[in-house]
Amino acid sequence: MTAANSVADSVFKAIESTSSVTEEQLSTLHFLYGKNFERATRIVDQRRVKRISGQPSGRSIFQVVGESRRKEEYFCFPEHYCACYSFFYDIVNRGEQLCCKHQLAARLAAVLGICVDVQVSDDQLALLLVKL
Repeated sequence: MTAANSVADSVFKAIESTSSVTEEQLSTLHFLYGKNFERATRIVDQRRVKRISGQPSGRSIFQVVGESRRKEEYFCFPEHYCACYSFFYDIVNRGEQLCCKHQLAARLAAVLGICVDVQVSDDQLALLLVKL
């Protein structure tokens, strides 16, 4: 884990413990993520983050609606993976970013408790994951 990821983790844990964000935390996240943070906050503000949880396991995946006109939906795991092009190009291939805006939006919405929560069966969740 990089130092930047460690700093981000501590900021997200602090936000989750209080369910609010301070100016200092916003500044830190903006410094770490730049424009991706700005884009992610717009996605969160527009309630475009859905947490799909399987029952009875409680396992979940996030579905994030992008900002493009097409309103594409991307499945992601906030700390590990996103199905978007930017994840593969900017993060995996070039190593230029810590995460994409969809991962960041999912993580921010989750720690603030403002995801749109959807419950599905574990079988339905498995079918979604197969599509990845």
